[in-house]
Amino acid sequence: MSFPYLDMDDLDFLLAGWLDWRALTAFPAFAEHDEGTFREVVALAEQLAADRFAPHNRLSDQNEPRLENGRVVLLPEIEQALDSYREAGLMAADFGADHDGAGLPTLVTTAVAGVLSAANIATCGYVLLTRANARLIATHGTPAQAKAWAMPQLHGRHYGTMCLSEPQAGSSLADVRTRALPDGEDDLGHRYRLRGNKMWISGGEHEMGDNIVHLVLAKIALEDGNLPAGTKGISLFAVPRILPDGRRNDVALAGLNHKLGYRGTVNTALNFGEGEGALGWRIGGAGQGLAIMFQMMNEARVGVGLGAAALACRGYRQSLAYARERPQGRPLGVKDPTTPQVPLIDHPDIRRMLIVQKALAEGALALVLRGARLIDEETAAPEAEARAAAGQLLGLLTPVIKTFPSEMGLRANDLAIQIHGGYGYTRDYDVEQVWRDNRLNPIHEGTTGIQALDLLGRKIMGDGGAALSALEGEIRATIARARGQDQLEEPARALEAALVAVLDCVARLRAMGDARLAMQHATPFLMAFGHLVVGWIWLDKALAALAATGRDPDYVEGKLLTCRYFMEWELPRILPDLSRIAVGDDLLASIPEGGF
Repeated sequence: MSFPYLDMDDLDFLLAGWLDWRALTAFPAFAEHDEGTFREVVALAEQLAADRFAPHNRLSDQNEPRLENGRVVLLPEIEQALDSYREAGLMAADFGADHDGAGLPTLVTTAVAGVLSAANIATCGYVLLTRANARLIATHGTPAQAKAWAMPQLHGRHYGTMCLSEPQAGSSLADVRTRALPDGEDDLGHRYRLRGNKMWISGGEHEMGDNIVHLVLAKIALEDGNLPAGTKGISLFAVPRILPDGRRNDVALAGLNHKLGYRGTVNTALNFGEGEGALGWRIGGAGQGLAIMFQMMNEARVGVGLGAAALACRGYRQSLAYARERPQGRPLGVKDPTTPQVPLIDHPDIRRMLIVQKALAEGALALVLRGARLIDEETAAPEAEARAAAGQLLGLLTPVIKTFPSEMGLRANDLAIQIHGGYGYTRDYDVEQVWRDNRLNPIHEGTTGIQALDLLGRKIMGDGGAALSALEGEIRATIARARGQDQLEEPARALEAALVAVLDCVARLRAMGDARLAMQHATPFLMAFGHLVVGWIWLDKALAALAATGRDPDYVEGKLLTCRYFMEWELPRILPDLSRIAVGDDLLASIPEGGF
């Protein structure tokens, strides 16, 4: 276990053996690269993770951000790690040459982020936000705005945030009250004065870099002074902490939020416009803010899923090492107390918990990487039809990519603590911090319930079934390939049964004709759907493992048996949920408030 947080050999299998990253070099956008370059970049990430990110993971948890004389003080190793990341040229690695980037595939940079996140998820938070912020401005901003704010972020001199939630409006963005008043126009575009309060802003205030660029959702006030109702009235503004003329903008730190985990990423409450009003420049058209912001939100959702998967893998690797090293008890039936103790991994229940972690963690990581490859296909495939098909499938899977790793990664981390026994519940071992860090992921960038409404309401019920039909075709193609492979016949049959059950459930939900009743089942449906998707991922990976050459036979056998485990033990969990969904009752709405 040379890199204790992520199995680098398994990552290589996923990238080269399963997702065939070499094939991406056939895309014109990536033609100047080769597989050797991809490997060098991932190896660089492994070195950075070991040397710069991992060493302060515990330190940043123990020394959370604090206020001194009105300034946010961070552990200095955080900035040192981010400087190393910048110096390695990774901030703009998947941007084109027009943005001083290397033009690498998203699949490669996602692998890089996975390695670094496994080493230190909190420090990676600044990277995720800054890269996504810069990408949004580069995509939707004017050339002048991109030069002023995107490019300095891609050079690592500025950092970025996303300012959506407010104290009274979390996921309900229609209720934001931050207001924007027109303040003329200049070389950077339409200028406004913003007043309002934003909550839960990661990276919202610190002393790293030269500036912080806030992307703020706000409503442009109407002529009568009122704010437009609903999400259609929301616009997006770039609000830099330091203005182009060098003055401090009217953005004030209202306080720090003290978190259960993820402590190295400072989290703030910000006040915009305590004085003359915070200057912000509109990105895109008036009223288009939420639609534009979805680009950053979706990138962040994939990033959250990746971080959750990386933490699940870290916990699995650490509990596996502990189970191999820790002597405990004797085999069942051995009564002689003088017999040497055996390692934990020899005990059946420990092996059960390990394979659960392996199935969930490796399945989650593979799911996110599959999504990253879809991003490359959507943006760079030569054929328009291929780009459209990839985009359709990616849109359907994004809620799953965010949620399955977040929810199931947490379950895996819980088992990692259990394997450590009493030690796992102490701060002597990393698994307690891994669990605390991962607990945020089902919440931020859209809670599990929000993702469920998106999946069932917009992606499945809302598009007439086109995306679901496309996914069905992909799954059935994998099942057909598995048929005839002796070791995969039963897993293929189990996956087909789950697919039929999900499709039948969707048909029953459609037949209800009552969106309110259907949506009360959204979250259990999302979890069932996520298991179906990861079951498909596992079967597809098992096929790739069978076809792999030069792989350790034990490695291949481990993949086949974990696939079998998932199909026999995890996939059947969805059937009771699916059978209860869409029965047509109104149980949840029928309980009076006083009955809870």
